[in-house]
Amino acid sequence: MALGDAWKQLSWFYYQYLLVTALYMLEPWERTVFNSLLITVAAMAVYTGYVFMPQHIMAILHYFEVVQ
Repeated sequence: MALGDAWKQLSWFYYQYLLVTALYMLEPWERTVFNSLLITVAAMAVYTGYVFMPQHIMAILHYFEVVQ
């Protein structure tokens, strides 16, 4: 029963995502292309943040002399 409820909730969230982004008007292949590009851009942003944020944080801490 819990799995069915979780599936219904996930389906509802996906439907809301389609409505908010107006993707419900697109054909399935267009939705797939859009979602793929969205996931790719989000993954690149997370990767870039993971790689470069520690350097920027350390530079800020050095600038404000929090870390020597």
